[in-house]
Amino acid sequence: MITCELENGAKTSFRHVVLHAIVEKDGCLLLEKRAQHIPEGGKWGLPGGFLDRDETVEQGILRELKEETGWDGEVIVLFRINSNPNRPKEENRQNVALEFIVKVKEKTGEPDKESKEIRWFPIKDLPDFEEFAFDHSQTIKLYLQYKENQFSLPIVV
Repeated sequence: MITCELENGAKTSFRHVVLHAIVEKDGCLLLEKRAQHIPEGGKWGLPGGFLDRDETVEQGILRELKEETGWDGEVIVLFRINSNPNRPKEENRQNVALEFIVKVKEKTGEPDKESKEIRWFPIKDLPDFEEFAFDHSQTIKLYLQYKENQFSLPIVV
Protein backbone atom coordinates (compact mmCIF):
# COMPACT_ATOMS: atom_id res chain seq x y z
CA MET A 1 0.00 0.00 0.00
CA ILE A 2 1.08 3.53 -0.68
CA THR A 3 0.33 6.13 2.01
CA CYS A 4 -0.53 9.58 0.63
CA GLU A 5 -1.79 12.85 2.01
CA LEU A 6 -4.96 14.21 0.40
CA GLU A 7 -5.85 17.84 -0.27
CA ASN A 8 -7.81 18.07 3.01
CA GLY A 9 -4.79 16.82 5.01
CA ALA A 10 -6.17 13.32 5.59
CA LYS A 11 -3.84 10.38 5.06
CA THR A 12 -4.98 7.29 3.21
CA SER A 13 -3.57 4.15 1.58
CA PHE A 14 -3.63 3.55 -2.15
CA ARG A 15 -2.91 0.52 -4.25
CA HIS A 16 0.08 0.10 -6.54
CA VAL A 17 -0.33 -0.10 -10.31
CA VAL A 18 1.43 -3.04 -11.94
CA LEU A 19 1.67 -3.88 -15.61
CA HIS A 20 1.84 -7.30 -17.29
CA ALA A 21 2.68 -8.16 -20.89
CA ILE A 22 1.02 -11.05 -22.71
CA VAL A 23 3.45 -11.74 -25.52
CA GLU A 24 2.80 -14.40 -28.16
CA LYS A 25 5.02 -15.16 -31.13
CA ASP A 26 4.74 -18.13 -33.48
CA GLY A 27 2.37 -19.98 -31.15
CA CYS A 28 4.57 -19.48 -28.07
CA LEU A 29 4.13 -17.32 -24.96
CA LEU A 30 7.04 -15.38 -23.52
CA LEU A 31 7.39 -16.15 -19.81
CA GLU A 32 9.96 -15.32 -17.19
CA LYS A 33 11.02 -17.37 -14.21
CA ARG A 34 11.18 -14.96 -11.31
CA ALA A 35 14.49 -14.64 -9.45
CA GLN A 36 14.59 -16.12 -5.95
CA HIS A 37 15.13 -12.74 -4.22
CA ILE A 38 11.77 -11.27 -5.30
CA PRO A 39 8.22 -12.26 -4.24
CA GLU A 40 7.08 -15.56 -5.77
CA GLY A 41 10.69 -16.30 -6.74
CA GLY A 42 11.23 -19.47 -8.75
CA LYS A 43 7.77 -19.32 -10.31
CA TRP A 44 6.87 -18.49 -13.90
CA GLY A 45 5.13 -15.23 -14.69
CA LEU A 46 4.26 -12.70 -17.32
CA PRO A 47 6.85 -9.98 -17.86
CA GLY A 48 5.86 -6.90 -15.92
CA GLY A 49 6.28 -4.72 -12.89
CA PHE A 50 5.37 -1.47 -11.22
CA LEU A 51 4.33 1.65 -13.13
CA ASP A 52 6.73 4.51 -12.45
CA ARG A 53 5.32 7.89 -11.50
CA ASP A 54 6.67 9.70 -14.57
CA GLU A 55 5.48 7.37 -17.35
CA THR A 56 2.33 6.38 -19.18
CA VAL A 57 1.09 2.80 -18.90
CA GLU A 58 2.27 2.14 -22.47
CA GLN A 59 5.75 3.43 -21.68
CA GLY A 60 5.76 1.43 -18.45
CA ILE A 61 4.86 -1.94 -19.95
CA LEU A 62 7.39 -1.54 -22.77
CA ARG A 63 10.08 -0.57 -20.22
CA GLU A 64 9.27 -3.58 -18.03
CA LEU A 65 9.25 -5.93 -21.05
CA LYS A 66 12.70 -4.66 -22.06
CA GLU A 67 14.10 -4.76 -18.51
CA GLU A 68 12.88 -8.26 -17.71
CA THR A 69 13.33 -9.98 -21.08
CA GLY A 70 15.56 -7.86 -23.30
CA TRP A 71 12.81 -7.60 -25.95
CA ASP A 72 11.49 -4.38 -27.48
CA GLY A 73 7.78 -4.39 -28.16
CA GLU A 74 4.68 -2.62 -29.34
CA VAL A 75 1.43 -2.42 -27.36
CA ILE A 76 -1.46 -3.93 -29.32
CA VAL A 77 -4.37 -3.63 -26.87
CA LEU A 78 -5.28 -3.41 -23.20
CA PHE A 79 -6.41 -6.94 -22.36
CA ARG A 80 -7.55 -6.77 -18.75
CA ILE A 81 -7.83 -4.55 -15.70
CA ASN A 82 -7.51 -6.75 -12.63
CA SER A 83 -8.73 -4.67 -9.69
CA ASN A 84 -9.53 -7.60 -7.39
CA PRO A 85 -8.48 -6.39 -3.90
CA ASN A 86 -7.99 -10.03 -2.86
CA ARG A 87 -5.37 -10.99 -5.44
CA PRO A 88 -3.31 -13.92 -4.14
CA LYS A 89 0.10 -13.39 -2.51
CA GLU A 90 -0.61 -9.70 -1.88
CA GLU A 91 -0.54 -9.71 1.94
CA ASN A 92 1.69 -6.65 2.45
CA ARG A 93 0.55 -4.63 -0.53
CA GLN A 94 -2.29 -4.52 -3.01
CA ASN A 95 -1.95 -4.04 -6.73
CA VAL A 96 -4.22 -3.15 -9.59
CA ALA A 97 -2.86 -4.92 -12.68
CA LEU A 98 -3.19 -3.57 -16.20
CA GLU A 99 -2.48 -6.39 -18.63
CA PHE A 100 -1.59 -5.72 -22.26
CA ILE A 101 -1.22 -7.82 -25.37
CA VAL A 102 2.19 -6.83 -26.71
CA LYS A 103 3.90 -7.71 -29.97
CA VAL A 104 7.67 -8.13 -29.77
CA LYS A 105 9.86 -6.40 -32.33
CA GLU A 106 13.43 -7.45 -31.65
CA LYS A 107 15.69 -8.58 -28.85
CA THR A 108 18.08 -5.74 -28.10
CA GLY A 109 19.13 -6.38 -24.52
CA GLU A 110 19.52 -8.88 -21.72
CA PRO A 111 17.15 -9.62 -18.83
CA ASP A 112 17.71 -7.83 -15.53
CA LYS A 113 18.30 -9.50 -12.15
CA GLU A 114 14.56 -9.98 -11.50
CA SER A 115 14.46 -12.73 -14.13
CA LYS A 116 16.15 -16.06 -13.51
CA GLU A 117 15.18 -17.45 -16.93
CA ILE A 118 13.33 -16.28 -20.05
CA ARG A 119 11.63 -18.84 -22.24
CA TRP A 120 9.23 -19.03 -25.18
CA PHE A 121 6.75 -21.78 -24.28
CA PRO A 122 4.62 -23.41 -26.97
CA ILE A 123 1.04 -22.80 -25.87
CA LYS A 124 0.39 -26.55 -25.82
CA ASP A 125 3.39 -27.03 -23.46
CA LEU A 126 2.90 -24.30 -20.83
CA PRO A 127 4.05 -24.99 -17.26
CA ASP A 128 1.44 -26.36 -14.84
CA PHE A 129 -0.73 -23.54 -13.57
CA GLU A 130 0.48 -24.17 -9.99
CA GLU A 131 3.95 -23.11 -11.17
CA PHE A 132 2.81 -19.53 -11.92
CA ALA A 133 3.34 -16.51 -9.67
CA PHE A 134 0.44 -14.60 -8.19
CA ASP A 135 -2.64 -14.93 -10.44
CA HIS A 136 -0.79 -14.94 -13.77
CA SER A 137 -2.23 -18.36 -14.61
CA GLN A 138 -5.71 -16.82 -14.51
CA THR A 139 -4.62 -14.17 -17.02
CA ILE A 140 -3.16 -16.82 -19.31
CA LYS A 141 -6.35 -18.92 -19.11
CA LEU A 142 -8.41 -15.85 -20.08
CA TYR A 143 -6.02 -15.09 -22.92
CA LEU A 144 -6.34 -18.63 -24.28
CA GLN A 145 -10.15 -18.31 -24.12
CA TYR A 146 -9.87 -14.99 -25.98
CA LYS A 147 -7.77 -16.62 -28.71
CA GLU A 148 -10.47 -19.27 -29.26
CA ASN A 149 -13.43 -16.91 -29.20
CA GLN A 150 -12.51 -13.25 -29.37
CA PHE A 151 -14.68 -11.11 -27.13
CA SER A 152 -14.75 -7.43 -26.27
CA LEU A 153 -11.71 -6.02 -24.54
CA PRO A 154 -10.65 -4.95 -22.02
CA ILE A 155 -11.85 -7.38 -19.40
CA VAL A 156 -12.51 -5.57 -16.13
CA VAL A 157 -12.56 -7.54 -12.88
